[in-house]
Order: sequence, then structure tokens, then C-alpha cells
Amino acid sequence: MKKLDTLFIGFMLFSMFFGAGNLIFPPFLGAGAGTSFWTGMLGFIVTGVGLPVLVIFAVSLVKGGAQAMGNRVHPVFSTAFMVAVYLCIGPFLAIPRNANVAFEMGITPFLSESTNSALILLLFSAIFFGIVYFISLNPTKMEQYMGRIIAPTLVVAIVTLIIVGLFKIDTPFLNPTKAYQSGAFFTGFLEGYNTMDALASLAFGIVILNAIQKRGINNRSQLTRYTFRAGIIAGILLSAIYIGIGLIGAKMASHGTFDDGTGILSSAATLLFGQGGTVFLGIIFTLACFTTVVGLTTACGQYFSNLMPKVSYKTVVLLVTLVGFTLSNLGLAQILKVSVPFLVMTYPLLIVLVVLTFFSRYFKNVKAVYGSAMLFTGVFALLSGLNAFGLDLGPLQSLKDTLPLAAVGLEWVVPALIGSVLGLTISQFSKKEELLDHKEIKTS
Repeated sequence: MKKLDTLFIGFMLFSMFFGAGNLIFPPFLGAGAGTSFWTGMLGFIVTGVGLPVLVIFAVSLVKGGAQAMGNRVHPVFSTAFMVAVYLCIGPFLAIPRNANVAFEMGITPFLSESTNSALILLLFSAIFFGIVYFISLNPTKMEQYMGRIIAPTLVVAIVTLIIVGLFKIDTPFLNPTKAYQSGAFFTGFLEGYNTMDALASLAFGIVILNAIQKRGINNRSQLTRYTFRAGIIAGILLSAIYIGIGLIGAKMASHGTFDDGTGILSSAATLLFGQGGTVFLGIIFTLACFTTVVGLTTACGQYFSNLMPKVSYKTVVLLVTLVGFTLSNLGLAQILKVSVPFLVMTYPLLIVLVVLTFFSRYFKNVKAVYGSAMLFTGVFALLSGLNAFGLDLGPLQSLKDTLPLAAVGLEWVVPALIGSVLGLTISQFSKKEELLDHKEIKTS
């Protein structure tokens, strides 16, 4: 495969990753982290860039992709987990979130107070999802539209904003807010969950593999190599942009109090380019959100049409766009309210599954290790998710809070290690029992 093809596939992956969360959270992190910016940003890049690239790599290593990775725990777990992930990174959460952010940044700034914003949102989302549906119907054209046209345009626009911002906004970093005063790395680590890119990697992995296979690459080692290269290209672009807009956020903290990253970037764009900056930023957000929605819609279409062969790819794409269109009209606040608890529950399971995939050769893919590790992780991930929903856990809260790393939101790490060791011990004990039974049969 030509180097230029790998570059364009890497650009396509970047454009699928780079959506609403990728623009919202880094500048807000920068504003909060202040003088602890680099420590906090490092944690953010670990889960916001490193983990998604590792997931893409892990999917390419396993024949059968993400579904096969989950099957190592149990087929029922695999299907349930993957369906939940696809629905949430697809029509029930990420897709409507991106459509809403595109509207908030691309259209809302130009509406007067007397305008019926609900009606405008309805019209905008109808056009938005109509174009998404049209492009998603032909996934073979995705690289042409996204890798060769939209992604380079998006990169140029964002880099322009970053370069001008870093030169023109000349204010010192403030002291970090309470969340970043101690444990800035771990705060950034957890903030990286919000991009949802690691979950999306489970879906995007099959899209990238298909794009590479269409160029005649079918050998497993070659597929893995080219997939990893595409992931590295996307990862470098994401890291550079996160750092850039994060630095703008850190510099803008002196210019006022902001509720989220959209407010920071809006103020920065207006400060740098005047009213034209609002238009410029609206174009950036709309392109970023659009490419992500197309990628997620295509991935959902491919997954569910394979899971349910009687349902065609076109039918799934139609259903995904219709549900996304409907939920996007509920408003951004309602969508974001659900996202944090879900991510707190699912990310630990994904991280442990990926780590086990990379170390599987050392325990020979024994299911007991996968099952035990995921069970222990899942229990405490569930407790963390219920906490995020605001539920009082009673005595379980005290248990959770006494675990190592609980103060930084990583209370599941030690249970995951205990579960892995327990699974390995059970597998070794089972082997000894089988060996003894075999000897008894031979001597009897």
C-alpha cells in the first residue's frame, strides 16, 4: 500500500475521532489546570489519544476484531458490551451530542433572542442528518470525502486558530483550580474519558481495517502494521491540537470565567478575529462534528448489519440517523447529563480488556483470567457509575472509598489486578486437577 494511502487513512481516522468532545474539553482543562497544564494535559492525552490508538491496534491484532476480543470473556458479555457501546457512541449519545454542539457553535451565535431556536434546531438537524445519511450510504467514499477533503480543511482551520491564538493572547497562566491542585495528571486522565474516543475505537477499528483491505491487504501482520501507522498519524494530529487549544484555554483563563470549552473558544475567536471569528469557529465545530457523526453512523451500520444479517446496512443507517435526529432535538444539557456516569462505568472495562489482549500470550488466552478480571472491574466500575448518577451507596460507598487510588477516581485498578491474579490461579489449579484426573484414569 502506498504511503500516501496510509496518510489519507490516518487523516480519515483523525476526522472520525475529532468531534464535539475533542474541541470542548482540552481548552476547559487548560483553563482549570493553569500552571499545572502540562501534567494535566499528559493525563488527558493518555486516555484521549494513547488509549484510542491502543484499542485500534488491539482490534487489528485479533481476528474477528472487537467482538472476538469480548468473546474471550464470554460471547454473551461480548455481544451485550458491544451493543451497549455502539448504541451509546452512536444514536443514543455521541451522535446527538455532536449534532447539538454543531448547532450551538455554528448557528446559535447568529440567532436573535426572538428567534424560535427549537424550530431552527429542527431544520438544522434535518439538513445535517440528511447529508450524514447520504455520505454514510457509501462507506467506500468515506476516505475521499473525509480523508482527502474535510480532514485537511479541518486541520488547517484549527491550526490557524491555534497559531494566531498562541501569538496574540499574551497572558500568564493562573493558579490551578481545586481539581488540578493535587493529582492534576489523574484529573486529566479522567477528563480524557469524555472524548469517548476509546469506545469509538472499537467501532472505528473495523472501518479502518475495511479501508486497508480494499487496497488488497489481507495478511494479518500487514493489516496490523498499516492500522497502527494510521493510528499513529491520527494520534499525532490529535495530541498536537489538544495541546494547542489547551494552551489557548490556559491563556484565556485571565479573560473571564467560563462554564465550558465552547465559551472559551468562542471568546478566543472573537478576541482574535472579531465577528468573523465566530463564523470561523462555527465552521470548525460543524466540520469536526459532522465527520465524527458520519464515522459513527457508518460503524453502527456495519456492526448491526453483521450482527443481524436480515437487516440491511442501509436500513441500519436510516434508523441510526432517524434516532440521532430525534434525540438531538432534546438539547445538549440532557445528553451530557447521561454521558459521565456511562463513561465512568464502561472505560474501566475497556481498559482492562485491552490490557489483557496485549498480555494474552503470557497466560495463553485463558478465559478464567478474562472473566475474573472483568467481573472484579465491573463491580467497582458500576459503583462508580452509580456514584456519578448521584446515588447514595451506603456501606458500599465506604468500601469503595477505602480502595487504593479511590481519591483519583481509579478505585477499580486494584480489584482488576486481584481479579486477574485470581483467574490465573484458578486456571493453574484447574490444569493440575485435569492432570491428576488423567493420571488416575491411566493407572486404573
